[in-house]
Amino acid sequence: MDHSFATPSGFRQRKLPPRMRMRGSAADMTDPSQLFEDTSTSSGSPGMEYRASETQSAGFTAQSLLSDPMSNLAMAYGSSLATQGKDMVDKRLYQFIPISKLKYYFAVDTMYVGKKLGLLVFPYMHENWEVRYQQDTPVAPRFDINAPDLYIPAMAFLTYILVAGLALGTQNRFSPEILGMQASSALIWLIIEVGVTLLSLYIMTVNTDLTTIDLIAFSGYKYVGMIIGVLSGLIFGRICYYLMLLWCCIAIVVFMVRSLRLKILSEAAAEGKLIRGSKNQLRMYLTITIAVVQPIFMYFLTYHLVR
Repeated sequence: MDHSFATPSGFRQRKLPPRMRMRGSAADMTDPSQLFEDTSTSSGSPGMEYRASETQSAGFTAQSLLSDPMSNLAMAYGSSLATQGKDMVDKRLYQFIPISKLKYYFAVDTMYVGKKLGLLVFPYMHENWEVRYQQDTPVAPRFDINAPDLYIPAMAFLTYILVAGLALGTQNRFSPEILGMQASSALIWLIIEVGVTLLSLYIMTVNTDLTTIDLIAFSGYKYVGMIIGVLSGLIFGRICYYLMLLWCCIAIVVFMVRSLRLKILSEAAAEGKLIRGSKNQLRMYLTITIAVVQPIFMYFLTYHLVR
């Protein structure tokens, strides 16, 4: 069937079927350049409804867990266990490393460090070696040059390791392994020295206020003389090393004897005179032995660094 009709101009125009006109009318409502139909503005999408319901269910589940009394009880119990564990660790740590006491040994200033270094090198003119107390508590090192500290021994130990590395480097013998062995050897000998001293004090039943940290401090002062000796040897030669090390060895012996005799001979110092007897002589011998051992370690740990 011919779907055409005549126009006033005389031309015949084909008439589209009704079905094709409906398709064309639907296509006219969209953009001709668009390939797919845009469904983003359509309401009631199944995917969006599923995601919304999933989000609501997840929020409801989290809210129900937070509002659950059993969950709150478990959280509180876990928090209490963590607090108790922290307190136990702090207590055990304080038994082996008393933090408050360590603060006392590092309470120094620049003036104290300068005076203490001068005392370690020139102890001969110093007269008063007693540690001052305030209400049965020794004053901080920055207020008393006779008080032991850990700042100078710690810094001197690290400086000694650096100087040893410098000395080994100038001799083309430096390596991380050798430097590590040097540091380990110095540390091990320090621990052995302090351990033997504590054992000797225990065997001789010496009543003294010396603590382990005090002994570490006094034993660590020898690193100052070792640094001076090695640096002198590197700059001026081996003869200068021997001369400066000898001077520092004599100085550390005098320093140790005058400092420790008031600690180890506390009973005699309290009465203001030396107590006669074999027990007191043993204590005096122990004091001298501790002082004389220092030069031996100073030479043993430095002689191979200067050539």
